[in-house]
Amino acid sequence: MINDAEFFWPVRVYYEDTDSGGVVYYANYLKFMERARTEWLRSLGFEQDGLLREEGIVFAVRRVSIDFRRPARFNDALLVKSQIGQLQKASLTFHQRIIRVADELLLVHGDVQVVCVDLESFRPTPIPQNILLRISDVD
Repeated sequence: MINDAEFFWPVRVYYEDTDSGGVVYYANYLKFMERARTEWLRSLGFEQDGLLREEGIVFAVRRVSIDFRRPARFNDALLVKSQIGQLQKASLTFHQRIIRVADELLLVHGDVQVVCVDLESFRPTPIPQNILLRISDVD
């Protein structure tokens, strides 16, 4: 059984994140979500380069569905909230939301499916048991 706890990761909007209109460029929200998933994995005790070296696996994005509701602007403090929505043999689907801290307004929400991939064959492979145990053990 997966743990349904949310993971929170703070992000500050820098000038480099914005477009000519002064708002966060849409693709950068995907980067913010990626950082949150990486930090979630790190919080479980797993580094991506370590998984590559020790397990021969990487997690690759397979599918993204995203809804842009409101813009973030330069210097906004944001919070990326991530929660596992679905766990399958070789994949995880994250429900992720980006909230502006100042007014707690939902700016972006999306679902991101990542697949555990064997680096030699570049084919899906089961998520290692040690990762599954940590996912189900997190409070």
